[in-house]
Amino acid sequence: MQFEAITYEVRDKIAHLTLNRPEKRNALSPQLRRELVEVLKTAEADDAVSVILISGSGSSFCAGYDIGHYDNATGERKDLPAGWVEGKTFETWSGQFAKSCFRDWMTIWDLMKPVVAKVHGYCLAGGSELMSLCDIVFAADDAVIGYPPVRAQATPDLVYFPWKMSMAQAKYLQLTGNSVSGREAAQMGWIAKSFAPDKLDEEVMRELRPMTSIHPAQLAANKGAINEAYELMGMREAMQHAWKWHVLSRNLRPGGGDFHRIAEEQGLKAALEWRDGPFIKEGFRK
Repeated sequence: MQFEAITYEVRDKIAHLTLNRPEKRNALSPQLRRELVEVLKTAEADDAVSVILISGSGSSFCAGYDIGHYDNATGERKDLPAGWVEGKTFETWSGQFAKSCFRDWMTIWDLMKPVVAKVHGYCLAGGSELMSLCDIVFAADDAVIGYPPVRAQATPDLVYFPWKMSMAQAKYLQLTGNSVSGREAAQMGWIAKSFAPDKLDEEVMRELRPMTSIHPAQLAANKGAINEAYELMGMREAMQHAWKWHVLSRNLRPGGGDFHRIAEEQGLKAALEWRDGPFIKEGFRK
């Protein structure tokens, strides 16, 4: 299969799916998202595949959404995620962006085969949404994982924090926008395990090789049983309706447009300094 934003191959019952926009730190363009959903469904239907592994090429797993593809400053959009409802009637209030994120990443949740993420470098904002919907996550000890945009832009498109960790940690991370290392993420239960950066590839394959010996139907049953428990607790419904908070916090709250105004007037670097400066000054990660 040929893709532009992803590489894909199957080896020893493992589908290796690699985000392949290294020059953009694998930022999630609409094209990358469409290709990702397509290849996930392809791997699900392939009897030669037992486990799906998502990783990123270059220096990072994924730095978030490639926002330039979604802004409507010119009044024209040539490339949008599947299912996006355009038009002035819906543009400012119906949460099309957040809804599209929910649709794409729930593909991973609903897939019958287990999806594993291998995280290195930066895994931020939309990248952390993608990561957090994977069934198992392994990361490098020094990976940087977080959601800085909640400091100034909007609530997350996918409010996964309450379902991935304790209330104390969920509130801390969403209220501060601070990032944590891969090692810290493992300690708080956000991800399964972390490894030394130079051992990450080796250790992930050590985890996955014996996993492929389990019958795919048994893996599907185990995943389904766990997912159903979270569904009964309200996970899907809670995340499905998170777009309302996203719209309110981005478009309607006082100060909601400040980040974008500063970026337009002074440049993105100035906007990031305005957003993150107070935290960096106290020694927190960007």
